[in-house]
Amino acid sequence: MLETLGDANAVALIGLLGGLVLGLAARIGRFCTLGAIEDYLYAQDDRRLRMWAIAIGVAIIGAHVAMGGGWLDVSQSPYVNQTWNPLGSVIGGLLFGYGMAISGNCGYGALARLGGGDLRSFVIIIVLGLSAYIVMSGPLAHLRVWLFPVETGIAPSQSLSDLAMRKTGIPAWQIGIAVGGAIVLFALSGRDFRRNPRQVLWGASVGLAVLSGWLGTYWVSATGFDGEPVQTHTFAAPLGDTMFYLMTASGNTLSFSVGSVTGVFLGAMLGSWSKGHFRWEACEDPRELKRQILGAAIMGPGAILAVGCSVGQGISAFSLLAYSAPVTFAAIFAGAALGLRHMISGYAFSN
Repeated sequence: MLETLGDANAVALIGLLGGLVLGLAARIGRFCTLGAIEDYLYAQDDRRLRMWAIAIGVAIIGAHVAMGGGWLDVSQSPYVNQTWNPLGSVIGGLLFGYGMAISGNCGYGALARLGGGDLRSFVIIIVLGLSAYIVMSGPLAHLRVWLFPVETGIAPSQSLSDLAMRKTGIPAWQIGIAVGGAIVLFALSGRDFRRNPRQVLWGASVGLAVLSGWLGTYWVSATGFDGEPVQTHTFAAPLGDTMFYLMTASGNTLSFSVGSVTGVFLGAMLGSWSKGHFRWEACEDPRELKRQILGAAIMGPGAILAVGCSVGQGISAFSLLAYSAPVTFAAIFAGAALGLRHMISGYAFSN
């Protein structure tokens, strides 16, 4: 298969298929970071947060089963292969969460809403992708590295399951399965959540989509010839990657990022059409547009500093039990809570 498709096209196809599931989960299953936080804080409804926990638990179990079976090696992933910078996780997570709240979407959510016809989300996607690139490899990259230095290729792995193995002697994959199982059981402990099997199913589907990225790209990396990186879904820098590809496709190759972003958009579009929810929407209020642009501009740098967005750190890094994942997720939650409070009080951008 790789001889026919080529490594780059193969990983793009893997990203596309996983992205389709993520897009359907957003539009049909209502899987959304900001929506889950809003429900929990202002409607006392934790069901969508429990969906997130199911996704995390399933991804952790799947990744550690695969690592235990020798089907996955993530030692080169930046989530566990570079020195964890707690300050970057906290500041980046707070920035990302606050920007997400005032813009009304994260990168993943904006793609899903664009697939439903919301043209306002197109602005968020463009600004988020550009601002992420400005800090990742653009004019502010040297400042970022100076303020938040990164050391890669470090040992031991920056993973909680590996840390526990070193302390206890229990294999890391067994620890991961136990932790993932405990998170799934916690999610299922909510009676209202258990009564809605569709939410359980869509949460698990998101976890499996993230796992498919790890397994698929590892298979291509291990059997192919081009040294494709082992990676899975995240939605900050990949938005910039996709824009760059669209501008340079004749001299460039496809990538997992491009496939993933395209898949979410197409999956969301299919989900919207199937539910009869597709409709064109635009921004009629300049203040709203200002909020969305500024929020997206804040989110991009936040995701780069934190080495991932709400999906990248909140599920993908969590699946490896990276040190950074729980801290970043908590910071994103706190930043979003602050942003939502400012939005509701009218404090943010009322003029």
